[in-house]
Amino acid sequence: MTLTFDIDAPGKHYGHIRLPHSADDSAWGHVMVPIVVVNGTRSGDTALVIGGNHGDEYEGPIAIRHLIDAAEPETILGRLIAIPYLNTPAFMAATRTSPIDGVNLNRAFPGEASGTITRKIAAFVNDHLIPQSDLIIDIHSGGKTLDFLPMAVSHILDDAEQDHRCASAARAFSAPYTARLREIDDTGMLDGAAERAGKTFVTTELGGGGTATFQSAEIAISGLRRALAFHGIYDWPYAPRPSRALDLSDPDGFHFATHGGLLHPKVALGDTVEHHQPLAHIYDINDMQTVRKAIHAQRPGLIAARHVPGLIKPGDCAFVIGTDGGPLDFT
Repeated sequence: MTLTFDIDAPGKHYGHIRLPHSADDSAWGHVMVPIVVVNGTRSGDTALVIGGNHGDEYEGPIAIRHLIDAAEPETILGRLIAIPYLNTPAFMAATRTSPIDGVNLNRAFPGEASGTITRKIAAFVNDHLIPQSDLIIDIHSGGKTLDFLPMAVSHILDDAEQDHRCASAARAFSAPYTARLREIDDTGMLDGAAERAGKTFVTTELGGGGTATFQSAEIAISGLRRALAFHGIYDWPYAPRPSRALDLSDPDGFHFATHGGLLHPKVALGDTVEHHQPLAHIYDINDMQTVRKAIHAQRPGLIAARHVPGLIKPGDCAFVIGTDGGPLDFT
């Protein structure tokens, strides 16, 4: 696994992370992950910005391509490492997981240098890029199956100083919502790898449905610039915008389907709901006599995410409910 250029060379460099992948159609082939590095004319921290961790999420690739066009050595204080579509095979296939090995990159960390292609990508980031980065921004949306209120997210961490850094970074992004949560299971996630390395880490959920909108793309573009400017890495006037605090730390806010079938939503994204309120009905698609099932709110709050496809399976995440406020500290 190699870079096609010297990451320490002054200036702006376009190239690839080259990962060996011998396949039926290319015996000595490689997977080439595009990467741009801008070494600034002034000293400072290193920012690693990533899009396309999942291949069916597009706000990150759009925002990072926009940033790549704009960033020059004179505007960077320190170093910018920009990867618009980290899981390039999945991005090219418009899939969440890699079409080569079926692995979810955001469940593959810390990776394995001798593993399958997705684990090699994770290993390169984990072993070579995370250690030399100070700020890591991983831009996500809901992909084809989920739709989110547009939010920047930090995780609740045990280390108070790091927790404060990450929460401040998320707030600096100034998405319409700024959320805090504990992952249900961070096994194999880039998030956990970066946080365990002590880095300032922020992620996002900026919509979904397997597409980007004008609004979600603009939130990603401006939020990325603000976060980099706030940390003194990008010479751009930092001007935060109002952001509504959202607490997603309660596990009861996550609602999973226990039945499969035709999903009839009874609430919309952004609605305020009460405890026990019906969120959706599910109809058996094979038996017209079966009584519909219901998903009820396990707690009051705000609909922060919803299932997108019209059919749902047992185990699918149907809704996420959050509340205003919570353990937030943006001072």
